Amino acid sequence: MKKSLQDIRYSVLDLSPIKEGEEATHALRNSLDLAQHAEKWGFNRYWVAEHHSMPGIASSATSVVIGHIAGGTSTIRVGSGGIMLPNHSPLIIAEHFGTLESLYPGRIDLGLGRAPGTDQTTARALRRENMSNGEDFPEQVDELRQYFQPVEQQPVRAIPGEGLHVPIWLLGSSGFSARLAAQLGLPFSFASHFSPDNTLPALDVYRRNFKASEELAKPYAMVGVNIIAADTEEQAQFIATSMQQQFLNLIRGIPSKLKAPVSSMEGLWSPFEKATLMQQLRTTFIGTKETIAEKLQTFIEETQADELIVNAQIYDHEARLRSYELVSELMKK
Repeated sequence: MKKSLQDIRYSVLDLSPIKEGEEATHALRNSLDLAQHAEKWGFNRYWVAEHHSMPGIASSATSVVIGHIAGGTSTIRVGSGGIMLPNHSPLIIAEHFGTLESLYPGRIDLGLGRAPGTDQTTARALRRENMSNGEDFPEQVDELRQYFQPVEQQPVRAIPGEGLHVPIWLLGSSGFSARLAAQLGLPFSFASHFSPDNTLPALDVYRRNFKASEELAKPYAMVGVNIIAADTEEQAQFIATSMQQQFLNLIRGIPSKLKAPVSSMEGLWSPFEKATLMQQLRTTFIGTKETIAEKLQTFIEETQADELIVNAQIYDHEARLRSYELVSELMKK
């Protein structure tokens, strides 16, 4: 059955961007303001992501940021997109999210990834002697899920956590987590916003192998997209250069704070870098509401996504709010 823009849910993925000339304080304040607007505009959930040693991202202490956002909102679901589980003890994550669920009942999501969310040097600093390469991710997920079970005889107990229902999502940019989410009957979120080539194959793996569970009767897939919307095409293209500069610096291995937009990227990137970046950002929609609606409709038909989670790395906070407001208008029937 053909899906329209109004048939799916929309959510926010916030990397809590730290802009040049500002500090994390400003980024976190802006994140809460965006979340409050997103709640008013009808977005379904608001997720923040775990990244480390990244000058332009303020959400490294992801559980703390989730508490900050949930405490300043009242109805929107708040969660992780995601917690990089190999960086942590499953018990600690169960306790953190058990605490969040106890404070904000029925509003907390736990999205899990198996990548480090950083470089190998920082990963070693995070994990110390536990240098997991992600191969034990299924065992970690199983251990984490056990801590939420209402079994008092367990030798190790997550309190808060035990007996609480915190929805667990698996996140991925390849087929590994797609297959695991299918086997466990869990919802799956795919990072199409930076891994577009693997989107359709991973969603196919997830849907073909899905087994119904107590959590979920049928597959539920959320797909990440970058959307930079503005009232004119020219304005949208201009403000999108901040995201392009950020990805360019990541390609070069020099992550930076979010830079102000520029009139043109020509002269900033080489032809090879431009081609690489455009390929990586293929699931990026830039333009007016009307332009984006047309392209987004095609994307939804291709992916059959149940939900879109929207990332928008925009330097000016008011322009970022406006971008999400325009997206929210696409949701309305």
